[in-house]
Amino acid sequence: MSEALERGRTRVRGFEDPEMDYQLLRQLGLARYGGASVGECLALSRRIRNADPDSWVQAFAQAGKRLAADARAREKHGHLVSAREQYLVASNNYRAAEYYCSVSDPQHKQYGLISRQLFLAAMQHSELDCAEVWIDQDGLSLPAYHIRHQRHWTGRTLMIISGFDGTLEETFVAYGYAALERGYGLFLFTGPGQMDALRFNNGTHFKPDFERAGHAALDYLLVQPGVQTGRIALMGISFGGYFALRIAAAEPRINALILNSPINDLHAYMSSFVGFDPAQMPESDDFGLADIDMMPPEKISEQHREMARNLMLRFGQQTFKKTYKALREFRVSDQALSNISCPVLALVGEGEGAEPIRQWRYVQDRVSGPVGQYCFTAQEGADGHCQTGNLAYSAAVSMDWLDEALP
Repeated sequence: MSEALERGRTRVRGFEDPEMDYQLLRQLGLARYGGASVGECLALSRRIRNADPDSWVQAFAQAGKRLAADARAREKHGHLVSAREQYLVASNNYRAAEYYCSVSDPQHKQYGLISRQLFLAAMQHSELDCAEVWIDQDGLSLPAYHIRHQRHWTGRTLMIISGFDGTLEETFVAYGYAALERGYGLFLFTGPGQMDALRFNNGTHFKPDFERAGHAALDYLLVQPGVQTGRIALMGISFGGYFALRIAAAEPRINALILNSPINDLHAYMSSFVGFDPAQMPESDDFGLADIDMMPPEKISEQHREMARNLMLRFGQQTFKKTYKALREFRVSDQALSNISCPVLALVGEGEGAEPIRQWRYVQDRVSGPVGQYCFTAQEGADGHCQTGNLAYSAAVSMDWLDEALP
């Protein structure tokens, strides 16, 4: 222990690796709505090696286990507010561990299930009615949550679908809680291939026609007591911007649409991440699931190895090239875009890069309904993907627009 007088030993340090630094900011941002502790995240970051997924997984899984035990002890002694808060942070810590854990590792599913259990434990000590919902589609059992405030629900409902690696529980904290504060009911749902679906359906993978998941979700929602036809909004987060576009283009029961951000061409969007189109790479450069663990570290980092593996598995393809070829099917045609006549809010961050901003503009020009738009800036601390650095301001923009579009 140092003899010198200090304010504290926690330091504000991130990671040199851009992706891991973004994931740390994603975790820190959830502190606004009770999903994380700033001090704990910064303390954990000092134990995580830069661009080393395994050290991230271990650190956040251990933190989740410690906080879950603390929550149970407080619950046992009747401190239910404290228990709820600790359960929620523990749940999100396990989600962070789930993120960097390989889909092929059995622990991936286990971390996800624990995150879900801890979230439901937190909901038991809240003023919210949280119903677990299961929607059947093509033999899959897709999880969803229907959540309403016991005292101030206006009958309006916001449906939210996340993307590649978001979960129902994280979506609640990051985007759903702000809607509940404003009197909306929440319906958080999933489709094939999403993280929550993987927990209960081995081998499920993404499919282009996500409107089918939207149809099934709306069929369930619109027969629930108190849900008002004509007052249903849909929000898509990350890849969910594509899913939500597909749903809204085929579904007239959606009365307002929030895209964060709009994605009409998932192939072009994902190609922009690697700087070229892997669908056109030479066969000699292609690699598959059987090859990836034998690739030397100087050719692919451990972090990119896991990201590539997860991408292939989640899209149900055997090689990297075939994955990007399959992504060509994930498009929303101009005709489909023109079918969207409800009010639309298009969101993007100025730091996301040229392709997301191009698609943000493209979609605005082709939907037929009234369009609102906002580009978040670095000055606002919200220029990154899905505004993880300033979720409260993201909510102010999106929810204030929705209050006017769906009064």
